[in-house]
Amino acid sequence: MEELPASFLHKDIPLPVSSHNAARLNTDGSVNSFSKGFGLSGLKKRGHGSRSWIRIDRNGNSKILDLDKTTIMRRCSLPGRDLRLLDPLFIYPSTILGREKAIVVSLEQIRCIITADEVILMNSLDGCVVQYESELCKRLQISKDQIDDLPFEFRALELALELTCMSLDAQVRELEMEVYPVLDELVSSVSTLNLERVRRLKGHLLALTRRVQKVRDEIEQLMDDDGDMAEMYLTEKKERMEAYSSSEQYFQNNVLVGAGMMSKSAPVSPVDSSSGAHRLERALSSILSSSKHGSLLGSSNNGESIVELEMLLEAYFVVIDNTLNKLLSLKEYVDDTEDFINIKLVRTIPFKEELQWHQRKLIYFPC
Repeated sequence: MEELPASFLHKDIPLPVSSHNAARLNTDGSVNSFSKGFGLSGLKKRGHGSRSWIRIDRNGNSKILDLDKTTIMRRCSLPGRDLRLLDPLFIYPSTILGREKAIVVSLEQIRCIITADEVILMNSLDGCVVQYESELCKRLQISKDQIDDLPFEFRALELALELTCMSLDAQVRELEMEVYPVLDELVSSVSTLNLERVRRLKGHLLALTRRVQKVRDEIEQLMDDDGDMAEMYLTEKKERMEAYSSSEQYFQNNVLVGAGMMSKSAPVSPVDSSSGAHRLERALSSILSSSKHGSLLGSSNNGESIVELEMLLEAYFVVIDNTLNKLLSLKEYVDDTEDFINIKLVRTIPFKEELQWHQRKLIYFPC
């Protein structure tokens, strides 16, 4: 079959789009016009964008950093699912997670990662976040030259619990000041406007109760699990790992070198020297593995050391439990008022019907 002349091939007809030519490159390496037209060259992978974080070290010095998700995961040894709890684009309930090298804290607006050496706080203009940064820096700078009973990670966790409990309690007090007058006004005057105000305040009450209940349950769950509390002793685990590393280095630098010198000073047969070196290597490896195993067991079986963390959590559990009791009492008052209004309406309706009957009777049968 003869080829069609070039005049029959219209130059304006576009080429068919396929997976092979959709992202075609020109000879100079630039993206072709098709990919530019759809903006493929400017696309970014989701989940890898940088966010603004505030880094607070042990001395109370703060610095703003731009870190992406991968950097934080590598820096704090955290899985990606833990970082999703801190994402401001998602709404997650309050959570406190103890990991191998970090504590993930998501309490209301305070979302941070606490390690043994620093706090990585999500930057925000919220009042609680600003107050947390300033107050933590202030406390760390004051106690820099003092001996504190609590390690660094617990001081950072304590401040997050303190500000969260204070914020929730303040919201409950504001709600109480608004609800009680509205309920009293509704009792005296049942109207559509007052009923709508009570309905709106009741929705706010239920939402606040759920938030307070979640913080209380999270603290209670931590207190009930000794293993989770032991995982949160980051400074102690770091010191134990450093001690293990130094002991391992000591064995490698001294014991192995001494064994080598002994083998050189005493002439033995090659077979005996190789077998002796293998036995010494196995013995040293068993010693190191047993010391490492013992150090890891110490972090999980050190029951007496979790008392200070348990007392810290118990103190704020009492505070948040008191806040929850205020909300429950307020809800009972709302329910009692609703019952009273219903009884009042039930009694009022027959009276109105009887009054209307008498009015009709006077109209049709006047005296």
